[in-house]
Amino acid sequence: MKVEVTRTERGWAGHFICADDCLFRRNTLLEYGETKIVVSTVGLMIDHFKNKDKNGKMKFSQIGCGRNFETMAFHAQRVDDRYWDADVSKQVNFDSEWMIAEEDADDRANDMHEKVVDEIIEGLKSGNEYKAEKESSR
Repeated sequence: MKVEVTRTERGWAGHFICADDCLFRRNTLLEYGETKIVVSTVGLMIDHFKNKDKNGKMKFSQIGCGRNFETMAFHAQRVDDRYWDADVSKQVNFDSEWMIAEEDADDRANDMHEKVVDEIIEGLKSGNEYKAEKESSR
């Protein structure tokens, strides 16, 4: 029997302590047998101290050193017997691009997220168990 990867798009951020301040948030749960992985992309964090420039344009803060968008992946954990969410202590490494330095790049951030999802789906199908990394490599 061939097992398929189940993909579920969800409406909340999967990582980043300031994700509530980010205008861009994607969260995709991938399920393959017993393996469950969350791919999360965040970006365009509102700068609450200088939220508009002199021309009225929205100002953004970087979410990390030199980046305005980032994608990360984590094994999932069960929360309140209701849903699976990212266990940020169990990072999953991947090879695809994971950060974008420019602000005006939400289209590229979507593409980046999709490439990571595709890479992990292909990896799962080919037998990669994506052993959890104890410490972040990013």
